[in-house]
Amino acid sequence: MNRLSHYLTGDHNRCDDLFAETENTVADGDWVNATAAFMAFRKALLRHFAIEDELLFPLFEERTGMASGPTMVMRSEHAQMTGVLAAMSQALENRAGNDYLGHAETLLMLMRQHNIKEEQILYPMIDRVMSDEEDSLLSRMEHVAT
Repeated sequence: MNRLSHYLTGDHNRCDDLFAETENTVADGDWVNATAAFMAFRKALLRHFAIEDELLFPLFEERTGMASGPTMVMRSEHAQMTGVLAAMSQALENRAGNDYLGHAETLLMLMRQHNIKEEQILYPMIDRVMSDEEDSLLSRMEHVAT
């Protein structure tokens, strides 16, 4: 696995861990820790989307000329997941555990399907197309903030 794929897949795993931590605190009714955990998860996920949408995807599209290909689908899915995040945030604010967990189940399904497509299809394409910029891209990805 190329270092770009390795970094991005590791970031998926970090988001998954934060997601699980949040879900567990909500299920326990620990609202203070649930709020803090959700904020960390939300920040990590939105940062991941920003790395892709604002840095990697535009470079990939420029190099390949595929502006309406897989990156367009991934951006659409990012927007869909961001909408579910907003619903989760509202449920958490209302301390509506069942609502939160229902939205979380939807997000988990979306994230799993999305991550498989990225990890098995798009990331290997990005590795091939941008291997000459790997060091620079990894450095720039580290500095993306939300």
